[in-house]
Amino acid sequence: MNHSIARVAQLGVSLGLVLVLWSAASLAGWLNPDFVPAPGTILHAALEQYQEGVLMADLAISLKRSAVGFALGAVLGVVLGLLTARLRPVSYTLHPLLNILRPIPAIALAPLAIVWFGIGEPSKYFLITYTVFLAVWLNTDHGASQIAPTYIRASRSLGAGTWREFFEVVVPAAAPHIVSGLRLGAALAFLSLVAAELTGASSGIGYRIQESRQFFRTDRMFVGLIELGLLGGLLDFVFVQISRRLVHWEQS
Repeated sequence: MNHSIARVAQLGVSLGLVLVLWSAASLAGWLNPDFVPAPGTILHAALEQYQEGVLMADLAISLKRSAVGFALGAVLGVVLGLLTARLRPVSYTLHPLLNILRPIPAIALAPLAIVWFGIGEPSKYFLITYTVFLAVWLNTDHGASQIAPTYIRASRSLGAGTWREFFEVVVPAAAPHIVSGLRLGAALAFLSLVAAELTGASSGIGYRIQESRQFFRTDRMFVGLIELGLLGGLLDFVFVQISRRLVHWEQS
């Protein structure tokens, strides 16, 4: 608890210092307000969007898209990661394909996703799921394949069956890597969300950033960027707290 409070205090000091320096630079005329608006201007733009009803509506739809894509990608990534790590035929078949897919960013697949699924929600879910899946799969596969052979031999010498060995040895040993993969996947969900909403969307934070660019409303663009940053930071904090409880043995 004390560590969490210290982290929050550190974050508050850091953000406060940035806001003070940013405001001072704006008042001194060192920043062009057309390109880098003052914090007060950005706050006013956020209040405008809130009063128009688009701020919370965009936040809700973006969170829904991220949550659905993250859930699908996380489940697929964990399951397939465990399979490719522990089953040689599955690894032999899928490893080359997945390693080819890993360097392909979600933004490059956006046009293809629209062709396949149209401009509705399925194309956005696909892009987010794709990005999260690859991150979670890679970490899970690495963690489950690096388990010390002595653990496996010890469990078998004690008479553990295949399923018990899997759930009581393999999964706990790979848990820290799985949680790290989920943490990374959660961050990447927001990156791919922007890629999904920049093309073929009529709502969401990414769409609103694109719309603001067309009208040269950099203040509203900053509102969207700050939203994404705050959401990502909050989600990362939540994952850190969860990981300390789920994989507490790794903290000792």
